[in-house]
Amino acid sequence: MKIAASDYDGTLFRNRTISDETIQGVHEWRAAGNKFGPVSGRDYGMLMPQLKHYGIEYDFAICNNGGIIRDKEGNVLYEGNIDSHVLKAMSEEVLVKHSFHFAFSAKDVTYLCHESEGSWITREAKQWDFPIIKIDESEILNLTGIHQFSLGFKTTEEAAECAETLNKKFSENICAYPNARSVDITPIGVSKRQGLECLINAMNWHNLEVFVIGDEVNDLPMISAFNGYTVDTARDVIKKQANKVFSDVGAMLKFFL
Repeated sequence: MKIAASDYDGTLFRNRTISDETIQGVHEWRAAGNKFGPVSGRDYGMLMPQLKHYGIEYDFAICNNGGIIRDKEGNVLYEGNIDSHVLKAMSEEVLVKHSFHFAFSAKDVTYLCHESEGSWITREAKQWDFPIIKIDESEILNLTGIHQFSLGFKTTEEAAECAETLNKKFSENICAYPNARSVDITPIGVSKRQGLECLINAMNWHNLEVFVIGDEVNDLPMISAFNGYTVDTARDVIKKQANKVFSDVGAMLKFFL
């Protein structure tokens, strides 16, 4: 048995779809007795309807950059937590205020506030029928069970600058990952690498071959740890750290099948 884990946006999901080659590759991979699952910055409730729509079956889901891990039945294997006082302090940072939205991910719901033109959260929630609860910024201190705080910006440069600032100021409590025009903030020590390692321990999948693939900065921890791969549309900085570049996820799966 082998394990394959793929980032979603920009890797599994590209050009507004999932390719037929990738859908077939995942099917053949799992039919051979191997395990497959997404490792995404997205919420579980946002991601699962899309996988179902495209016919992607999975054996696990590592969501919110490792902030929450579920088995194929949706049972929670791990969930992180960010203290509400830290969430409130970050929300008051000048660069954070420039975000299109404040999205707080809990186990079964996303809390949303500070939403302005340019935000994609409500639009995608309606499209994929996942639950959001709109709150006022004054209610941030009342939030519990939050394992990711997500922001959105006009440019990748803004996102990178915000992530760098947060990592410097709140390094004892959080990790901020720039991901294109988004910034995903998780508890300290939480990453896609940590999420995959936690899954392997929880499922007792030790001493098995693991194949990972991603295309952005938040994928680098797992790409580095598992000698992983990327896709041909990734930026050069990602390609330089990947072991091999594939045309899509399906091509990687068929190569190692």
